[in-house]
Parts: sequence; C-alpha cells; structure tokens
Amino acid sequence: MKQIKVRTPAKINLTLEVLNKRPDGFHNIQSLMQAVNLYDFLTFKIESNDTFQINLTGSSKDIPYNETNLVYKSAKKYCEKINVKGIKLSINIEKNIPVAAGLAGGSTNAAGTFFALNKLFDNKLSEIEIDDLCKNLGSDINFCLKGGCCLCTSRGEVIEKTQYFEQSVSLIKPKYIGISAKEAYINFSKLEDKSYPNNTIKLKKLLEEGKFDKTLLYNSLEKAVLPYYKELTYLKENVKNSLMSGSGSTFFVLDNHLETDLNKADYEIFENLKTINTGVEEID
Repeated sequence: MKQIKVRTPAKINLTLEVLNKRPDGFHNIQSLMQAVNLYDFLTFKIESNDTFQINLTGSSKDIPYNETNLVYKSAKKYCEKINVKGIKLSINIEKNIPVAAGLAGGSTNAAGTFFALNKLFDNKLSEIEIDDLCKNLGSDINFCLKGGCCLCTSRGEVIEKTQYFEQSVSLIKPKYIGISAKEAYINFSKLEDKSYPNNTIKLKKLLEEGKFDKTLLYNSLEKAVLPYYKELTYLKENVKNSLMSGSGSTFFVLDNHLETDLNKADYEIFENLKTINTGVEEID
C-alpha cells in the first residue's frame, strides 16, 4: 500500500472584475487571487485490487462522497489519463474550508488530488499535463495548485504569479447561506451596469513595486449577489473594510482586528489567518 497526505489552502479574491461573457457561456475575468492558511487535509491510499475503485470518506456533512465530488472527478481523470487499472484508491477529506463560500474549497481539493496522485505514481505527468487536467475540470484549480498571489485571467484558469504581500486575514461567513458561482454569474448577467474600475491591473502594478493599497480591493459580483441576501448586505455595511470573496458568501478583512458584534451562532468566523506564498503541499 502507498500513502500520501496533502494540505490544500483556501483562496480569497483581492480583486475580481468580470469583463464580458464568452461564447461558451462562461465569463472572462481578471482577478488577483491570494492563498490563505486555512486548509483542508486529504489522505490518499492506493492498494492493488481486482477492479478499479475510488472510495471517498470525510469529516463534513456538507459535501457528497460520490462521483459528483470534484475529488472523485479529478481522481478519475488522472487515472484515465495514465491508464491505471486494478487499484483501490481510498481518499479521506478532512474539511475545514466552508462549502459554497467563495473560498475555492472544492477546487483546492481537486488540485490536491492531481498533486497527490502524480506523486504516488512517480510524476508520470508533466507540469503542463497537470495544468491541462486542472483547466479542463474547473476555473480555480490551476491557481489552487500553485497558490501564492496570482493574476488570473480568461475564466480564471490562466495564471501568472505576481508579487506576494504578507498580511493578516479574517473571514466571516453566514452559516446558513451558500452561493454557487452559477447563481452569481446569472445575476451578474442581468445587471445593466457591468463596468469595472480596472483595479486588478492597478493593484498588480503596486504589488510589483512592493506596495499595497486596500482601497483597490474590488469584487464585481458584490452588486450581483448582495441585493438577494439581506445578511450579506448587513455584513458589507457593518464590517469595516470587508469584501466578498469570489461569488460569496464569505467576506474577508485584511490587516486589522475584526471589529464586529456579530452573533457567532449565525456566522463562521476565522481570525488570525494570513496570506501565504504556497499552494498544495505534501505533509507528514
């Protein structure tokens, strides 16, 4: 039996600007994505077997442990790519990143799966081949694999590493609200005003100079999501300097103590996190 354990970080969007809708139905974006040290932990075990089998288990009641899970899909894609048969692949997911929260919880687990399986199978696929598998499965997976801070374009899968700026992070998520990217982008398509301030390029330039400006934090999807959720509007109005990550429903605050009187029974609150310059990593 062969075994490996990896940790997969959450991400936040320092900027997320929706540019236009593509012929394939997705949207072109420009975004500065940043990894933070909130991790899921995935353990992979491979044994010989008469047939090919994938078994998923985990700690969360909020995700499926079947073929609809991104971990299952990525494991199947990898094994088909290298034409492996006659194994039992057991994967346990220790879930700490909230689900449907704009933190790439599913995407980072998929990235961890590609990373771990390539290690277990002696790096049979090149970095380019792994990147292609990521691109074909989702929009954030390529970033989650690399981590750090990246300029992400196209539908998010084209990434360019940029200067990393260490800072503290707090996350606030309403416990009973989960938002899919599909819902957010459908609502965005209905907006009359789809303009954006080009803050992504402005902030990237500052980062390259070793500087940072919190006034450039921006998310196009806030105006598409907040009108439908009074709880999120309340967060935006009452948590100073907060910004929604991705398609929501998590908000984040940088570099200052979280000053709020929120009822902790209604929210998941993560304090004392920090930005990191890494992505998926193997651990002991």
